[in-house]
Amino acid sequence: MDIINILPDSVANQIAAGEVVDRPAGAVKELLENAMDAGATQIDLVVKDAGRTLIQVIDNGSGMSDSDARLCFERHATSKIHRSDDLFAIHTMGFRGEALASIAAIAQVELRTRLHDSELGTEVRIEGSHIVSQQPTACPPGTSLSVKNLFFNVPARRNFLKKDAVELSHIEEMFKRIVLIHPNIGFLFSSNGKILYDLHPGTLLQRIAGVFGNNYKERLYEVEEKTDLVSINGFVGKPEHARRSRSEQYLFVNGRYIKHPALSAAVEKAYDEMLPEGSHPSYFIGLQVDPSRIDVNIHPTKTEVKFVDDHALFSILRSAVKKSLGVFTLSNQLSFDTPDEFNFGPAPEGYVPPTPTVRYNPNYNPFRATAPQHRMDFDKPDGQIGQKNQDILNAQNIHNIQGDLDLDVPEMSLAASGGCLQLQGRYIATAISSGLAIIDIRRAHERIIFDRLAASISENRTPNSQTLLFPVNCTFTAADAELFTELLPDLRGYGFEIEAAGQTTFVVTATPPDLADGQLQPLFDQILVDYKSSMLQKFSSRSQTLCAALARKMAVRPASEMSQEEMQQLVADLFACPLADTSPSGKKIITVVNPSELLKH
Repeated sequence: MDIINILPDSVANQIAAGEVVDRPAGAVKELLENAMDAGATQIDLVVKDAGRTLIQVIDNGSGMSDSDARLCFERHATSKIHRSDDLFAIHTMGFRGEALASIAAIAQVELRTRLHDSELGTEVRIEGSHIVSQQPTACPPGTSLSVKNLFFNVPARRNFLKKDAVELSHIEEMFKRIVLIHPNIGFLFSSNGKILYDLHPGTLLQRIAGVFGNNYKERLYEVEEKTDLVSINGFVGKPEHARRSRSEQYLFVNGRYIKHPALSAAVEKAYDEMLPEGSHPSYFIGLQVDPSRIDVNIHPTKTEVKFVDDHALFSILRSAVKKSLGVFTLSNQLSFDTPDEFNFGPAPEGYVPPTPTVRYNPNYNPFRATAPQHRMDFDKPDGQIGQKNQDILNAQNIHNIQGDLDLDVPEMSLAASGGCLQLQGRYIATAISSGLAIIDIRRAHERIIFDRLAASISENRTPNSQTLLFPVNCTFTAADAELFTELLPDLRGYGFEIEAAGQTTFVVTATPPDLADGQLQPLFDQILVDYKSSMLQKFSSRSQTLCAALARKMAVRPASEMSQEEMQQLVADLFACPLADTSPSGKKIITVVNPSELLKH
C-alpha cells in the first residue's frame, strides 16, 4: 500500500508560512522588503490590533501588470532569480518567491497595484491560497497590499500570539531593522490610527535620530573603514551611554539586518576596559561585502549568514570601531588652546615667592612592624590630627582575626571598634557565628530597597516622594511611549509624579527619595526593556519587574568610604530581609569564610 502523498499547494504554503511568517512581524518584514525591491521611495505601514486584524503596506514603487498581480501569489514565483548562479550574486531583499504565497495561505489578502504608465490597475482578492476575484480598478501607481485576519484558518498558531503590546513591539523592532539601513526611503508607521513614526529621507544619522530621538546625535561616534574585502560605515555609541541590554545593536550586511555572534563580539571587543561589567554598547553598522563571498540563503528569514572571510572581517571590524573610539575620545580630550586659569601673566613688581617647605611625620619609624598603613592627614599640627585619623591609629593593633591570622588586604578601611571592615570600597567584612561574612555592598542595598518598595506596594502605603527643583523631560519612541503610559499608575505608586507632555514626552516633577534626576531617562529605558522581557514570561509580575529595576538604579555605588554606623546599619537591614543572601537579580550577596578555610592558607 502506498503511503507517500504529494501535499496540496494550500498545505505546502501553510508549512512555508510557519518558516517565514511565525507572527505578524514576519509578514511586515516580507511586505516591506517587497516594497523596497519595487523601487519605492515612500512606504506606509498600517497595522490594527498589532497585526491580527490588519497589516497594510502601501508603496509608490513600480507596480505590477495584471498577470504579475496574479502570478506573485504562486509558490516560488520571483522576479529576482533566473538561474542558479543568481543565488551567489543577490542584491535584493527578497528572492525566494515564497513570501506572498505563504501569507496568502494563512490570511485574507487584498492586492491593488498599478504600473506607472497604465491608466487602470488590478485588484486581486485571495483567501487561504484560493483566488476569490481579480478585476480592474482605479488606484494610484504602485502597490497596496492588505493582509487581514492573519492565521484565520490556523487557530492553533493564532492562539500562540502574545498580547497586543508584545506583538506590536516585535513589529516595531522589525520596522527599525529595515528603516535604519534605508535612510533614503521615507516611511510612515501607524497603529490603530495613531502615527508612531513619520520618517523622511535623509542621512543615516538623521534616520537614527528620527527613530530613537534627537539626543542620539550627541551620543554617537562615526565609524568608517574601506578595504578590498569590506566597506564599513555607521555609528557606535559613546561608552558613557552604554546600556544594560543589547536592544540597540544593529548590524547590517549589504542592506540586510543580520545576526552574527562573531561580528557582534568584534564590536564589543573594541570596548574592552571601557565599559562596566554587564553594560553593552549601542551600534548601527553597515558592511558592504562582495555578494559572492556571503551566503544569505541558510535560513528562511535571511537573518543568519555565512562569510567566506569571517576571521578577517572580525579583525577589520574590531579595528575600525576601536580606531573610531580612540580618535573621537582623544579629540574631545585634547585641546591646544591654553585655558584661562593657566594664563598667569607676569609676577607683580616686588613679589618674593615663599621658601619651599617639606611636610613629614616625625613619629614615623620604618623599622617598627605595624598593620597595613592607612593614608592620614598630617597637614594639621600635632594634637589636631582629627578624630578619623586618631581612630585609625587606635585601630593599628586590631588586625588579627582568630589568633595569628593576618589579613593583608590592600586599601582596607578599618574602624576602631573592629565591628565591620570596608574592603576596597565594595565589600563589608563582619564577624558572624560561623566565621567571617563578606557582603557585597551594592547588592545588599539593592535587596533592602527592593523589599521596602515591595512592602510599600503590598501594604498600600502612601509613597515617599521628593519634589524636583526643575522638572525633567523624558522622551521615548512611539511604541515605548504607549508601554510607558501603561506603567504610569505603578510608577506613581512608588513615589513618581509623571504627566504626559505630548505623544512621546513625559514630565517628571517628583521621584522617590535618593534618586538623582540625571538617572531618570536611563532608569525608565531599563524599566521598559525589563518590562518587555517580562511580558514574554507567562508567570512574570509587573510589580516585581518595576521593583527590581528601581532597586538596581537606587542602590548605592560602593565608591565612598562608609562610617562604622552606616556599615552596621546596612548589615542589620540586610539580615532583616527574608532573602538576605540573594539580590533581586539572583546574584549572591554574602560569602562566608570560616576559620578552618583561613587556616589552610
